Amino acid sequence: MVVMTMVSELGEFLRVRRAALKPEDVGLLNYGIRRVPGLRREELAMLAGVSNTYYTRLEQGLSNNASEAIIDAIARALNLTIDERAHLFNLARARNTKRRTVTKPDKARTGTLRLIQSMSSTPAIVLGRRSEVLAWNRLGHRLVAGHLDFDAPKSAATRPNMTRLLFLDHHTRELYPRWLEEATRAVSSLRLVAGRAADDPELASLVGELTLKSEEFAKLWARHPVENCMSGLKHMHHPEVGDLELNFEVLTPPDDSGHRILMYAADPGTPAAEALQLLAAGDAAEPEGPARLSLDQQSSTLPQSDSPFRLR
Repeated sequence: MVVMTMVSELGEFLRVRRAALKPEDVGLLNYGIRRVPGLRREELAMLAGVSNTYYTRLEQGLSNNASEAIIDAIARALNLTIDERAHLFNLARARNTKRRTVTKPDKARTGTLRLIQSMSSTPAIVLGRRSEVLAWNRLGHRLVAGHLDFDAPKSAATRPNMTRLLFLDHHTRELYPRWLEEATRAVSSLRLVAGRAADDPELASLVGELTLKSEEFAKLWARHPVENCMSGLKHMHHPEVGDLELNFEVLTPPDDSGHRILMYAADPGTPAAEALQLLAAGDAAEPEGPARLSLDQQSSTLPQSDSPFRLR
């Protein structure tokens, strides 16, 4: 199992973001031969207005008391986005706070279940903080995982995980023509979660499993992408209704559960809207659904030859 600590997470994030910046990106002259890409530590320290010794200690995990003003200055020097800045603050704050994540069986609230089941023409999925499926309505299930048992989310032992399916399940992989775009989005969201709860053993177990079983995940994870993906466009190729271009929105309940409601919608009058109607009609006509895969089958890995890139 991968052990994530705030010391290693903060240092890794700073190193990756520093390596991604070129001197000319921040108005510096490029001088001398650079053994590694990106800014030197002393250059970033200068831009942030801190000493090179202090920044080096922070990047190496030897300083635990960085003020918010210093973290903000480093964020500005690194040209971080809003989501990346929030992630950096989460990592820095967590190092100064002794926390222990208590894991307990998770489930969707009764009111949330009523809500998604009432939306018969809108695919909807309730996700836990680690992207595990806590519930879905009939159309949501048929859209993203019709090959799995509809009741699988009811038990922690059989509960699908959307990120795991994306990397390790070939049915899910075939659903996304722009698979790399979808995979990057998933890893970016998972990185945000890791910044808030790096001491979560279930999250560490998921990251460890995917790192071992998927070179693609390992490479994306090492890039440390961070984005709070709350809305956008998804391109799908569904085995029953063909190509779909769907808008998605993520709603977050006003509590500390970390649950999210993922909903899909097509623009009116488009082929995607007609395809969703056909999918809903097909679900009503086939209440028993197609043959379902077991939990072992849904976790099977892809042949290495199918990988679009390799770790070096």
